[in-house]
Order: sequence, then C-alpha cells, then structure tokens
Amino acid sequence: MNCPACKELMVVLELDDVEIDYCIRCQGIWLDAGELELLLENSHRRDTFLSSFQVEINAGEKKKKCPMCRKKMNKLSLPGSEQDSAQRQKKILIDGCPGQHGIWFDRGELYETLKKGGLTPSDPVITWLREVFRDGLSE
Repeated sequence: MNCPACKELMVVLELDDVEIDYCIRCQGIWLDAGELELLLENSHRRDTFLSSFQVEINAGEKKKKCPMCRKKMNKLSLPGSEQDSAQRQKKILIDGCPGQHGIWFDRGELYETLKKGGLTPSDPVITWLREVFRDGLSE
C-alpha cells in the first residue's frame, strides 16, 4: 500500500492482532477500519471517544486520498484538541476515509489519539509505540 501523504510504499508492522501500515519516509500510520478500536481495547471511554470525532469542514489542511478507495478523506478533529491560546496546543486533525476503510495519522498523531482515548503511559500499547516509533512521538 502506498502512503496517502508522500506516496511511498509503506511497511506492515504487527502488534498483537493489529496490523499497522507505516511510512518510513514521513512516519505516518494507516489503520484499517476497526484497528483503532482494537488498540483502545476495553477502555470504558472507547465508544464515547470514538463517536466524538467531528468532521472539520474548513480544516485548512489539504485532503489526502484513501489508499484503499482513492476518495478524498475527511478531516476529523479529536475531542479535547481545541486551540488553547494559553498552552498554544495545536488542534489534532486525523484523516478518515468516508467509505470507512480506515484512518490516517500523521507523525505522532496515533500516540496522541491513544492518550486522549484513555490509555496511560504505562499501557502496553503506548509502551510499544514509544519503543517502535521513538523518533515519531511527542511526549
């Protein structure tokens, strides 16, 4: 599969039963439909968190094409990622296929998404991401 951001061929990494398509060049990550849910495991906040993603109409970012169906993906904002002038926090926007094929995360966005989804720094998924994507994560 080719990267929706830089068009390079991605490699497949596996964590338990979840396959992560990873772009070595831009450090983006593609998760097929349902894989984010698997990474969030049985978090009590999972369903509420996942249903709270909102489509951003005027996101100000160029839309990427889904690597499966080639349709332009929606920009989705994450809950709790609004601009905060005091902290200068950048809004996190991820890309979701309108055909539900999957979700694209630019460098570091999967890590931030999982943290907002209720996973703690000691969670095995967060630990694995830190070890594998050491240079692509922000703390």
